[in-house]
Amino acid sequence: MSILNIKPKSECLFDCISLGEIMLRLDPGEGRIRNTRSFRAWEGGGEYNVTRGLKKCFGMDTAVVTSFADNDVGYLLEDFIMQGGVDTRYIKWVPYDGIGRNVRNGLNFTERGFGVRGALGVSDRANTAAAALKKGDIDWDTIFGKHGSRWFHTGGIFAALSETTPDVVIEAVKTAKKYGTIVSYDLNYRPSLWKNFGGQKKAQEVNREIAKYIDVMIGNEEDFIASLGFEVEGNDENLKELNLDGYKKMINEVVKTYPNFKVIGTTLRTVHTATINDWSAMCWAEGEIYKAKDYNGLEIMDRVGGGDSFASGFIYGLMTTGDPEKAVNYGAAHGALAMTTPGDTSMASLKEVENLMSGGSARVVR
Repeated sequence: MSILNIKPKSECLFDCISLGEIMLRLDPGEGRIRNTRSFRAWEGGGEYNVTRGLKKCFGMDTAVVTSFADNDVGYLLEDFIMQGGVDTRYIKWVPYDGIGRNVRNGLNFTERGFGVRGALGVSDRANTAAAALKKGDIDWDTIFGKHGSRWFHTGGIFAALSETTPDVVIEAVKTAKKYGTIVSYDLNYRPSLWKNFGGQKKAQEVNREIAKYIDVMIGNEEDFIASLGFEVEGNDENLKELNLDGYKKMINEVVKTYPNFKVIGTTLRTVHTATINDWSAMCWAEGEIYKAKDYNGLEIMDRVGGGDSFASGFIYGLMTTGDPEKAVNYGAAHGALAMTTPGDTSMASLKEVENLMSGGSARVVR
């Protein structure tokens, strides 16, 4: 394809490898965290969700690089990952001290929200094994040079976990580039993660350095403002919607600063209530803007992971079709479907994604 020079499958063990933290998600279902008596357990993590979607929905060969404390919570997370079909060989296991004083596995309590009550996430992830990863802990030359991956994905959540994780990201993306692997990055700005780590100023410092090595940059308009410091004209003060002219102006500034960006994908969301959103996406490639189909009035069951599912559909479309317009529509449709089911990860199938892209309805399938 002309936009991205993706290595052939015959040269690589994996289609895509991701780097990120994976937490145990505890979900009270239709209730609230504050007064539930039971939780449903899932796994989830921004970067991992992308590779899981690429495997389960799109049938690609994927793996994850992460770290767990060597205890039963870690084994549970590993079991979830295996159920998702993502290869676990690159997990770094760290000895557990018995109480989590030195290392632990992250927890993420998540309630879905409904109507006027927004979704709520309560993370318990300090001092985790993934946050403790540092430069030199992972043998990237073996991963990208010996085993091989056509694509590598990571993001701003992992980069924000500690003072050492940005160096891990930079080490990874530099090595991926050395071996001709396409690199994507989801800015995924989370104020809570940066709050005690230098705030937005530090987020911009870290992400601006990482951005120098990225081929495909992904995020929403708020991410580009908060993580990279770009301004968007033509939006209201609450960033409820990004109009086409505002998007074009922002992207023009972005690509002037980062000429290494070959493709940029941006999700578009207008929140009417926690359960009714307008949803779409745009992408930039080779000077052209491509707009996905609008999913206005989309009914949301669980919005967590919608952006990650956009990313996996977008990556799949770029890898298999080479057509940015098709790719952004794969991403938007997959993200829309992912938000109709519970949990961080997608339960959609490729057939469902392509049916929605082609205008299929929600009538009963018998």
